[in-house]
Amino acid sequence: MRVTRAEIKERNRRALLDAALELVARDGYRARLDEIADRAGLTTGAVYSLFGSKDELVAALVADHLRPEYAGLERAVPAGADLRDAVDAVARFLRRRCDLPGARSELGLQLTLLDMALRTPGMRTRLTETVAAQENQLVALFTGREHDGGVVGDRQARRLTTALRALLVGITQGVVLGLAPEADEQYVADAARGLVSGALLDDHAADPDGT
Repeated sequence: MRVTRAEIKERNRRALLDAALELVARDGYRARLDEIADRAGLTTGAVYSLFGSKDELVAALVADHLRPEYAGLERAVPAGADLRDAVDAVARFLRRRCDLPGARSELGLQLTLLDMALRTPGMRTRLTETVAAQENQLVALFTGREHDGGVVGDRQARRLTTALRALLVGITQGVVLGLAPEADEQYVADAARGLVSGALLDDHAADPDGT
């Protein structure tokens, strides 16, 4: 069967992302574009053709790496769940990921990407944009859900997402590093559900004009 140009392009794109994942995890910001291309069996010209630059390749790597996690989150949250149950499901899903065989490697990559963002302004911008786009999916997951007799709006969902992400990133990193032995699935779910209350979701508090 004849392979189409689109299939070749996607195969090359996948090879570069896989090579970048391996070398960025190993070398961080020192990862060389020519070595990534060589590991993929391609040339640096292929990188520029498919991604435009090393920064864009790494940004695509982040999006590619996060996509399965956010897709898993959407599957983990029942469509008819209210806000508390949705947050509970998100927390439990992310806590369970801490027990997967590749959890330490996953954390190592996260820290490497943060280091790259701190060292390179352009990379910081691209990584921020990519993570923000993924967070928007979480905002959409919470928006419109029932909570305390009302419906969660976009602004409330964004405030909750900011706090929830900070909480869960901190706890799950601690779990993987062995610094939070008490943080089992129930503990993490309880902590996350504790955010779904009070001023965090209050429209008045969320409005800087107080109107």
